[in-house]
Amino acid sequence: MGEVTVPVSDRDASAEPDGRITVTRQGHVLLMGIDRPEKYNGLTPKMFSELADAFTQLDEDPELRVGVLHSFGKHFTAGLELTKFAEGMKKGDSVTEEKAQARVDPFALKRKCTKPVITAVQGICYTAGIEMMLASDIVIASKDTRFAQLEPRRGLMATGGGTLRFIERCGWGNGMYHLLLCDGEFSADEGLRIGIVQEVVEPGTQVARAIELANRIATLAPLAIQETKRSAMLYVEEGEAAAKAVLDQVQAKLANTEDAAEGVQSFIERRAGNFKGR
Repeated sequence: MGEVTVPVSDRDASAEPDGRITVTRQGHVLLMGIDRPEKYNGLTPKMFSELADAFTQLDEDPELRVGVLHSFGKHFTAGLELTKFAEGMKKGDSVTEEKAQARVDPFALKRKCTKPVITAVQGICYTAGIEMMLASDIVIASKDTRFAQLEPRRGLMATGGGTLRFIERCGWGNGMYHLLLCDGEFSADEGLRIGIVQEVVEPGTQVARAIELANRIATLAPLAIQETKRSAMLYVEEGEAAAKAVLDQVQAKLANTEDAAEGVQSFIERRAGNFKGR
């Protein structure tokens, strides 16, 4: 299992006023860090472009198996810096500008990442931050996390997937409760109760815990992990019949891989598998 090393930012805020996304490889895990803490990690067009690059790297590099999305400082993100997106919104432009689907969309509304992503959140996690979090697969939240989906307070609606994924994860009543009331902040424990958070941990440990889980996933057969995510996504997007229709053929494809042979051999020898993604 890979080592858990939490990245530390060395960014010069005066040299990069629009923030940045850091990319750190740890074995088969890619850490993607939101780095603009002096502005509560408010997201800018530059940062979204860099996020798309990072997610695309994760998706396309065969040596990478799991991603961890995290942020530097006390807060995950306060959401979009609206002044930098307002004119584009009036024209109907996508925030992520991934219209051609050439890169992976951090909101997973267009091209989706085929590999697992774990998000670690803390402090303020508002609007677009929640939507990116919900586009990932597993969420680890610090006990001090405060969530809020507030777009109607600004005359807007959540267009990064919030209106879809709150319902998907929480059900209609819990989703509408927070989407329609815009009722200020709610806690990590409330997030856990309604299903948008999978674990609540002590402040300061959320990134390490996310990396720990990512390392555990990365030891498993990567093709099988990717097909597991693909099957679940197919069910959500196209329904039960579509997902069931391809189960046997996908299993047959996996059963003919080197990793499946290694899985059988490791079972016989009572040891952990050494999987290559082939």
